[in-house]
Amino acid sequence: MSKSNRREIESLIYLLEDPDPEVQTGVKQRFQELGEHAVPLLDQFRAESVKDSEKETINNIIYNITAGTVIEEFAEIIESGVHDRKQLEGALFTLCKFGNPTLRVREYKKKLDNLTAQIGSDIAYTPSINEKMQILLQYIFRDLRFRGDSSDYHNTDNAYLDRVIDRRKGLPIMLSCVVMFIARRLDLPFYGVNMPIHFMLMYQTHNQEVLIDPFDGGTIVTYNQCCYFLKKNGIEPKPEHLEKADESEILVRCIRNLIHSYAKIKDERRVDDLRKLLNMAELEG
Repeated sequence: MSKSNRREIESLIYLLEDPDPEVQTGVKQRFQELGEHAVPLLDQFRAESVKDSEKETINNIIYNITAGTVIEEFAEIIESGVHDRKQLEGALFTLCKFGNPTLRVREYKKKLDNLTAQIGSDIAYTPSINEKMQILLQYIFRDLRFRGDSSDYHNTDNAYLDRVIDRRKGLPIMLSCVVMFIARRLDLPFYGVNMPIHFMLMYQTHNQEVLIDPFDGGTIVTYNQCCYFLKKNGIEPKPEHLEKADESEILVRCIRNLIHSYAKIKDERRVDDLRKLLNMAELEG
């Protein structure tokens, strides 16, 4: 980037504080014209900003510049297929760019690698398949303190994998994904269960299927308890409600959660863009 471009971007960022709506509109339009060349410096200013309102404004400008590229990236992932936990992990990290457009995916995959490394030897030296399950659940929900966010359930942070990893709290489906992605690195058979209202985990071995509630600290539950929960919430239980979910189904549900959260805060731009992703995912699924 040339020095003149850098100076212009610095000036434009300074003008973001101007209360005149016409100035604001002009600044945002100019950023669109500058395109992705402006993103690294915008990202730097966002990181250095002390005001939450300024961070949010810069984040939205970056989003408006990068959204088209992210949608294209997501389309390529869908075209390649989302059929296993590794592919699902890649898709969900791309989805995170709707909340953090400059997300460094490699850093977050490294975070999952590091979390896995801390427990790897304990898992490897335990011969019992059931004990392996218990060790991993205790590690994630007791030692690392991943938990459900019941106080601010619909916060978008609870629906983004990167934010859940950083904050150690989130929706049931995202907590399940953290377990699944660490389990994948350890060759442990944890999978998702696309139960209505409340996503669940399954530990599936050659002779048993154990249901686990990720929102309740990794508590093991019975099929009868799940059926009771569904009936209490006006849903007639069906066998498919408690079966292992396809990764494509999990991805669709993650996108729906984000649409719901952004609709609550009336962020129509992201809702519209996420609906495009939903249509892609549902067509391929």
